[in-house]
Amino acid sequence: MITVESLTRTYAGAAAVDDVSFTARPGRVTGFLGPNGAGKSTTLRVVVGLTAPTSGSATIDGVRFADLPNPGREVGVLLDASAQHAGRTGREILAIAAATMGLPGSRVAEMLELVSLTPAEARRRVRHYSLGMRQRLGIAAALLGDPRVLILDEPANGLDPAGIRWMRDLLTDFAGRGGTVLLSSHLLHEIEVIADDLVVIGGGRIVASGAKEELLAAAGTLARSAAPRELAHALELAGLPSTLASDGSVRTDADPAQVGAVALAAGIALTELRSAEGAGLEDMFLSLTAATQREGVAA
Repeated sequence: MITVESLTRTYAGAAAVDDVSFTARPGRVTGFLGPNGAGKSTTLRVVVGLTAPTSGSATIDGVRFADLPNPGREVGVLLDASAQHAGRTGREILAIAAATMGLPGSRVAEMLELVSLTPAEARRRVRHYSLGMRQRLGIAAALLGDPRVLILDEPANGLDPAGIRWMRDLLTDFAGRGGTVLLSSHLLHEIEVIADDLVVIGGGRIVASGAKEELLAAAGTLARSAAPRELAHALELAGLPSTLASDGSVRTDADPAQVGAVALAAGIALTELRSAEGAGLEDMFLSLTAATQREGVAA
């Protein structure tokens, strides 16, 4: 289990991560979502010991990553596929990692086959790899030590549709065998398909966390109008707090009948009105993070 408790990290007095707490449990895929600059990468860097917390803690089964005797055998990490040594071949990178962890050389060949890097590609220097190939190599390195925990930041970047499907199946199988997966991604559809639990961060703080089905079922009402700001204002005046998302939708905990009545009384025509249950992860994400979104940024 990954446990993050009251985690805060400040830079020059500004909090990149502010009192963040959540858990990622064994046997489940936890999707870690948030807009650009929300604090996702900082949180993951603290979890794997690359950044020291200002306060709070991040542990794997109660132990800090830096205190694990052989971290690669416990936790597989992929934070930046482009950070691999460009002058080495894919096989060399895995061989060095295997030697560092005390693994037999045969494990390298197993991982290359698992991620579908051919012998010719494995002999190629990483500077000549596409982003998708680097992602596959990074996943191979993360799985090399047969860990029980995976921490992955945007692992689907650069993968084609078949590669994304392959990665989805791989992570589902890993969790199905009791592994813990903490996965950050901008691909909301993929997270919606694969995740069991969700943690949503905005402005450095957790804005929602829990089982995916429960969060989506409690989404409230979603409404759209040619005048979304006026609709949100009318709902506020009626005592129905609402959130205006960057995509122009308005979400509220009130039921659809109440929203429709308020819109009618205010003379606002609605183009869409429905229970947000089943609306999907994208609608929920945009609503929860509306206050921290930049214009034009969807994830």
